[in-house]
Amino acid sequence: MTETAHPRPRRTRADDARRFADLLRQQIRADEFRDRGLPSEGDLVREFGISRNAVRDGLAQLKSEGLIDRAPRIGTHVTQRKVEHGIDRLVGLKQTLREYGTVRNEVRAAMEITPPPAVARRLELAAGERVVYIERVRYLGDLPLSLDLTYLEPGVGGQLLGCDLEHNDVFALIESVCGQSLGSAELAVEAVVADAHSAANLQTPEGAALLLLERLTRLSDGKPVDLEYIRMRGDRITLRGSLFRDPSGNTTVDDTTEWEFT
Repeated sequence: MTETAHPRPRRTRADDARRFADLLRQQIRADEFRDRGLPSEGDLVREFGISRNAVRDGLAQLKSEGLIDRAPRIGTHVTQRKVEHGIDRLVGLKQTLREYGTVRNEVRAAMEITPPPAVARRLELAAGERVVYIERVRYLGDLPLSLDLTYLEPGVGGQLLGCDLEHNDVFALIESVCGQSLGSAELAVEAVVADAHSAANLQTPEGAALLLLERLTRLSDGKPVDLEYIRMRGDRITLRGSLFRDPSGNTTVDDTTEWEFT
């Protein structure tokens, strides 16, 4: 077999800084610096084989993201780490993050509404059926994590209006009131910018990067019950998953995977 020679790409300072920032970000996320500070600039230059200026540019990028802080005579240290949560597991935030602290919900709205046609179609509702709309800001301690807009099938949603929405996950309440487990979910994730309402609720600047997760959840019998639009702070949340390739060449998702929130 003839080998094809490919030209070696020219390495620039910006490329080195970006690759360095990606790798250091992963180490911070893995909590590798819990018991020690970040290495010095000189140590990072030697470890990553890049220039001191590229190291400084990469550290500046991580500082702008809020992951680290830098000060003269104090050095560089981690200011926050991300909290892990599975993207392909149907569990609520309160259950997933219990080891990190108390998750609470600020309920902004909980009411019956006439759904937009797009919502009615997704929930497979008949003409004229109403839905229950719930809007919440999710906190870990005093840190806002997400703004959740939830549309619920009326039979289940109506029962949830009488439940404690401030201290419980919607998923757990759905299973409790309907007597069957959740079965599956379809989801999509995309990047959006914070509108004025989202920015105010999530305590982030207007126009800041957010992750928008759209998820349609079904009961074990296949009935759609919960349509959510979850805006998550892009500087505090990482979505994580483990993928496996089966012998047929298809890619499958491990059901023990976790997401990350910070």
